[in-house]
Amino acid sequence: MNRKWLGTALLALLMVVASGCGQKPAAAPAAQEMVQNEDNSGTVNAAQPDDTVNSDTPKDSQTDKASNQADKPAKPDEKPEKAQEQTQKIEVYYTDPEQMVLKKSEKEIKFTSVIDKYKEAFKALQESGSSDLVPLWGKIELKSLEVKDGAMTIDIHMPDEARLGAGGEQYALDALTQTMFQFEEVQTVELLVDGQQEESLMGHVDLEHPFTRR
Repeated sequence: MNRKWLGTALLALLMVVASGCGQKPAAAPAAQEMVQNEDNSGTVNAAQPDDTVNSDTPKDSQTDKASNQADKPAKPDEKPEKAQEQTQKIEVYYTDPEQMVLKKSEKEIKFTSVIDKYKEAFKALQESGSSDLVPLWGKIELKSLEVKDGAMTIDIHMPDEARLGAGGEQYALDALTQTMFQFEEVQTVELLVDGQQEESLMGHVDLEHPFTRR
């Protein structure tokens, strides 16, 4: 009886072993699938990157912003830099209290531009600062003064109380021309009265149109 059960067990074991050896091993799964394109020469080409991938290259937006800021005009409330004030000593001409002689005096003027220099010279003719020096242009109003290519044009208004005698009129013209012609760039002086060329300034001496440097 024991031999019968032993034989049966051995037969069952042999059947199990035979069944196991008859099964085929399962195929291993692919670790990774790669897509390759092969041309006629046999060269393998890697797949091209997708065009939708974002690039890390910096954009020019910051450069354009800085350029736009540099091109912006100055703000309306920004005032231009003030011109530097200059000083110069000039010769100015007056007469004596009796109007007998023309007298020269040295004065210092301050100005910020060339045209201001000439205007300040004319103002110096209007006030001497000394009782011994009588200004011959004190009561005459300067309307405009300009210089172009060495030609000075002075436009004045002369009230009746500014009129002088023949001697005073000549001294006034001499004082004006000698004061202005000390500036080497001034070659001529055109004197207008209320914008007009007059034959005489005060009715005694003929006016030259223009006075020229001698």
